[in-house]
Amino acid sequence: MIRTREKNRDRAHEGGETRLAGRIETSREQLELFAASLALTDGVVLEATGPAFAIARILAPHVAEVVVANASEVRAISHARAKSDNFDARTLARLLWAGMLVSVWVPGEEIGALRRRVARRASLVRQCTRAKNEIHGALARCLLGKAPVSDLFGVQGRAWLAEQSLPADEGETVAGCLAQIAFCDQQIIAIDRQLAQFAVGSQDARRLMTIPGIGVCSAVTLIAAIGTSRALRIRASSSATSAWIPRSASPATAPRGAGRSASAATPRPARSSSRPPGPRCAPPARCARSANAFRPARAPRSPPSPSRARSPSWRGIC
Repeated sequence: MIRTREKNRDRAHEGGETRLAGRIETSREQLELFAASLALTDGVVLEATGPAFAIARILAPHVAEVVVANASEVRAISHARAKSDNFDARTLARLLWAGMLVSVWVPGEEIGALRRRVARRASLVRQCTRAKNEIHGALARCLLGKAPVSDLFGVQGRAWLAEQSLPADEGETVAGCLAQIAFCDQQIIAIDRQLAQFAVGSQDARRLMTIPGIGVCSAVTLIAAIGTSRALRIRASSSATSAWIPRSASPATAPRGAGRSASAATPRPARSSSRPPGPRCAPPARCARSANAFRPARAPRSPPSPSRARSPSWRGIC
């Protein structure tokens, strides 16, 4: 369920007063019905939760903008300690009214599916690691020590594990963990096949795999996290054209090259200098990395005595 809030048009000039509009069931039919009731000039704001991206894709064609706000940024802006549906809806509506929210990137359906596959693969790998650690714990409790093979879960390791006499409960634990590892391995192989097919058809993935140390899994994970090169260009162009400049800013306080008049953009006349022409002094030599470059030099120390002489040492000098 999601809770919506509408702005009170009669008291909009008093600071964006809001009123409760009711709850909407988070089903596709109800969301499409709600989207049809909106105007093309409306704005919708959502918190970046689980179904937020799917809801944003449904509402985007029917409104002017859909802002998916980061929940941590909303709490930092509002300094809110209370947590409830009504309070969150009111806070989001007021922040959207004030123009203080920046939308996170909403990936498309293809990148969303890729993210889910990558997340599921990572979860399966964690389950395999957890099951293997549980088997090692069972062997340690039975005082069997370290296995005589390098890989306990290889062919020789599984053969050695089958020869060990374990108590009934520990044997059930080992058998169940081995079955879980086998299932997770099958699922990982199936997901890897899907990721490899995506990498073969993606120019960005093939370009990333030319970098030493980046394979198929790493390249696909990067694309799932940041998107394709086309999505990056679109986001960069939209962020560059949506820079917020105050209308009341004077040419002196406005950012350089933005919002200035033609007269303010003209170059200023050169200033006159009373210093006679001539060659300038060369700048003093500086050490770019040394913090003691401009400190006063100390008096030279006396050479150490032969009894206290130390071996020469090398120090890096910038």
